[in-house]
This record gives sequence, C-alpha cells and structure tokens, in this order.
Amino acid sequence: MRTPLTWLRRNLVVIAGLATLAYMILPNVVVTVFSFNNPSGRFNYAWQEFSLDAWKDPCGVADMCGSLGLSLQIALWSTLAATALGTAIAFALVRYRFRARGAVNSLIFLPMAMPEIVMAASLLALFLNMGIQLGFWTILIAHIMFCLSFVVAAVKARVLSMDPRLEEAARDLYAGPVQTFLRVTLPIAAPGIAAGALLSFALSFDDFIITNFNSGNTVTFPMFVWGSAQRGTPVQINVIGTAMFVIAVLVVFAGQMAGNRRKKAQPK
Repeated sequence: MRTPLTWLRRNLVVIAGLATLAYMILPNVVVTVFSFNNPSGRFNYAWQEFSLDAWKDPCGVADMCGSLGLSLQIALWSTLAATALGTAIAFALVRYRFRARGAVNSLIFLPMAMPEIVMAASLLALFLNMGIQLGFWTILIAHIMFCLSFVVAAVKARVLSMDPRLEEAARDLYAGPVQTFLRVTLPIAAPGIAAGALLSFALSFDDFIITNFNSGNTVTFPMFVWGSAQRGTPVQINVIGTAMFVIAVLVVFAGQMAGNRRKKAQPK
C-alpha cells in the first residue's frame, strides 16, 4: 500500500525543485504585481488599486529612461568585448601549452572569487592614479574586466567537452583552418559562447557596486533605482523590471526551442 511517506520519498526531488523555483521567481512576481499598482504616496510598497498608468507612460519619471539606455549601451559593448576576448582566452587555455599557463588560468578566475567592493576600490585607485576621468569609459572598462572571467568559464567548459576528432575529420576532408573553425568548431562552441554572452550582459546591466565606485557623475539604471529608493520608488521601475524579466524568459525559451529543433533535424 502506498503511504504518504512513500509518495513523499518518490517525489522529494520534484517537490524540492518546484519549491526552489517558486522561491526564485517570487520576487519577480511581486515586481510584476506592483507594476500595476497605483500608490497613494511616494513609495510603491503597499497595494492600493489596479492601474495601467505606469505601463502607458514607462518614461514618465525624469531621467529614468536615459539611465536605462545608458545601462543597455554599456551592457551591450561590454558583452561584445568580453565575449570576444573570453572566447579567445578559453581556446588558448584549452588548446595550447605555454609558460605560466597555470598562473594565467588562476588570474583569469580571480575576479570571480574577489569581493566586488575590493575590485571596485582597486579600479577606482587605478583610474585616479592614471588621471583618467570617471564616467562612461571607466564603467565600460570595469565591466569588461569582471565579465571576462564568466565568459571564459562558460566557453572553457564547452571547449573541454568538444571532440577533437570532428575537427580532424574536417581537415582530412581538405577543409582549411578558417573553414574548419567556421563550420565545425564555432557551431559546437556556440552554446557556451551564447551562455557566456547572456551571463555577461545580465551581470553588466545589473551591477551596482563596481559601477558606483567608478561612475563619476554618470548614472546607470541600478544607480537610478538606488537613488529613487531614498526618495520614493516610482511604479515605472517595476514596469522596466517586469519587461526585462519577460524579455529574458523569451530569450531563454527561444534558445531552448532552437536547440530542440536542431536535435530533431539531426539524422539518427
């Protein structure tokens, strides 16, 4: 006979997974719900009544969309730079043997283990000693630096799992180095590169500590949210957060569907 304890043992992993997923998604649900709120005061922390005013005018708060555009611009450029450099470094660390390879490998992953506030203060001291004016470029350099490690980790894991015999077969069929890379190596490594790029974009767009130290008078979207929280939280912030969450989910689902289609298209 099945008892409740037996059923619990058989479904414990599923229950734990669903509970973890609910715990992770709960803040996004709250943000989404309060994006339709019409608060009576400055702070959007208590539900008052349903309203679509914030969705009709997402840029109704001064300077918010400007800071959002700046964050998207920095995230895009830092993602492109970190992905290009990180992919090259990952292939070099996996495919080639050179002096100080172990030291380089350790230094690449050092930003992942270092507290953000330590890196932020170190970069600030570096920029000030070099006489570089704080602003857009210092933020971009800092974001490329800490995003680089995550791209290398994602791409390196993918490159380590690649079968070198596939590239050897392409060369045996008279494919040149460029053709082998574009038609064999790059498509196989593409999921790791895409994962590193998406992670880099999310980290850059979301960063506050390193950006706050090295921004000067430049205000990104996370800094705008932090400053607004001191005076009052506009509903439009929840609107932007909800939109970003929906876009991220759609991108993940699109990637998953594309991967499933490729698997179905492959000959058995």
